[in-house]
Amino acid sequence: MAFKTPKHRSRERVVQAIYQYTVSGGEVLQIEQQFLNQKEGKISKAFFSNLFINILKNRTQLDELIAPTLSRETDELGAVEHAILYLGAYELQNSIEVPYKVVINEALEIAKLYGAEGAFKLINASLDRLAKKLRSIEINA
Repeated sequence: MAFKTPKHRSRERVVQAIYQYTVSGGEVLQIEQQFLNQKEGKISKAFFSNLFINILKNRTQLDELIAPTLSRETDELGAVEHAILYLGAYELQNSIEVPYKVVINEALEIAKLYGAEGAFKLINASLDRLAKKLRSIEINA
């Protein structure tokens, strides 16, 4: 992906920020500010903050959505893959204005960039199953 939209960059940063929060803990608002203040590339700040804060608030519920789509326990996921699945699951559930194919594609692009080798396959399979559950009307339209 040569050209990155501000929303794509925001999604990448959300994954990085969730990863940082998960791995090293820290104060949510401090992490949010750190990522908002990064200078590389334009992001959509409101979009970033909305995703970051709401994903962290809803992690338990997101894990409940993700768990049945995986062949392993959610706590066995790598931190990057887990963060990407949080992003994808959250957007599938709450960002109905974003087509499900876009949600999955964005997650896969980020997985190919930051995830473990081959992790995009697990993410694709999981989000695909989740889309069938959460976006069946859209998929069958």
